[in-house]
Amino acid sequence: MAGLGQGSEEASTSLPRPDRHQGQAEVSSQAPHSTGFRLRSQVRAEGLKSRRAPGTTPGLQLSSPHTPGLEAVVQTSMSRFQVALLGLGLLLMLLLYVGLPGPPEQTSWLWGDPNVTILAGLTPGNSPIFYREVLPLHRARRVEVVLLHGKAFNSHTWEQLGTLQLLAQRGYRAVALDLPGFGNSAPSKEASTEAGRAELLERVLRALGVQKAVLVSPSLSGHYALPFLMRSHHQLHGFVPIAPASTQNYTQEQFWAVKTPTLILYGELDRVLARESLRQLRHLPNHSVVKLHDAGHACYLHKPKDFHLVLLAFLDHLP
Repeated sequence: MAGLGQGSEEASTSLPRPDRHQGQAEVSSQAPHSTGFRLRSQVRAEGLKSRRAPGTTPGLQLSSPHTPGLEAVVQTSMSRFQVALLGLGLLLMLLLYVGLPGPPEQTSWLWGDPNVTILAGLTPGNSPIFYREVLPLHRARRVEVVLLHGKAFNSHTWEQLGTLQLLAQRGYRAVALDLPGFGNSAPSKEASTEAGRAELLERVLRALGVQKAVLVSPSLSGHYALPFLMRSHHQLHGFVPIAPASTQNYTQEQFWAVKTPTLILYGELDRVLARESLRQLRHLPNHSVVKLHDAGHACYLHKPKDFHLVLLAFLDHLP
């Protein structure tokens, strides 16, 4: 009986105590003179209102799934979870928006006329060279501009930059070449020697009918332009080296012998090849030097507007 009394006390700590008179009335109707039966009946009655799940601690109150308090807690938790999920989604969208590259910036230096027709083709004979060409829109000027390229580029660079279109608009015929092994030009055995590279360039100009060339030579293309300059500078009406390679292969006397008008261009931030080439190119007797500020090795890409202005000024003043 002591154990039964203890169980009755534990159950009563976890559940609201039923009305005393009502519980006793139910018990006394069954056995009015049995105290033990009354206690057992009271525990049984309370147990009907608090069905413990197996393994639960006595005295722990179990809430019904339909308890209003629990529903409020669940709704609040779900609401907070949804807000957190929405916030995370918005954060991810913001990060994607910030991290993804935007559309290309519209720049005022793309002066190319949309009406300019860019021709393309291959030179005849062995080791054909791919080229892009524009003809002058207005009265043709005396010189013709031949554009070479650096290691990471090809003739398409001058179209994208608007240089071909701009030159046509200003009355110049311009030809941009894909050097052997670049763009649409296949590799050539001629390119393996200095003499072969000079002969290749001379052959291309002859095939294209270029007679009064101004040669624009950035970076890697110096391997072609400088041998040609040393051998056939009398065929050039102008030379525009832009930190060209291989200047160290020629002596001061060889540079002194070249009388071609020269515009030496380089970027202020190019502290290696530009300085090395400038030391040698300064020996050209008929030269001017222009440094493009805040521009690197490919200064014509970093400062295209300045590059175009300087190039046009040089071309316009050639005899």
